[in-house]
Amino acid sequence: MLKALTLALAGAVVAVSTAMAGMGGKTVVDVAANDDRFTTLVAAVKAAGLAETLQGEGPFTVFAPTDAAFEKLPEGTVESLLEPENKEKLQAILTYHVLPAKVMAGDIKGKQVSVDTVNGTKLDVNATNGGVMAGGANVIAADIRASNGVIHVVDTVILPPES
Repeated sequence: MLKALTLALAGAVVAVSTAMAGMGGKTVVDVAANDDRFTTLVAAVKAAGLAETLQGEGPFTVFAPTDAAFEKLPEGTVESLLEPENKEKLQAILTYHVLPAKVMAGDIKGKQVSVDTVNGTKLDVNATNGGVMAGGANVIAADIRASNGVIHVVDTVILPPES
């Protein structure tokens, strides 16, 4: 059922993204929608009502969890988050993965920083050990360019601190 729901929502996002693609390059949403690793992420972005925002001017840096990253969450979590009554919680999680600036891997190489997220809270990013970790997630692919920012692929869904 999750797969069918995810595919249906992803299809809707792809349709919107395809329509937007002709308007000057592929946005972070367009890039994610055209990458099979991000089916769940794209469905979540759509369910949270964030697709239009992330297709905006930006710039954005998105730490994009793969489908495998979402599968690490406890059973039923993704389905629950996609329900309309959990939209605010889903928005909080997703916006914790987004920085309101374009940050390439080389910009932070050798640094350990705490950065502001679109969520309004800080995210710890550590690039001092040869790789990059963001909030406990490993960046497994970096610097995927989009017209309005950059995507860094992560292996774990990064959960914001509880308020």
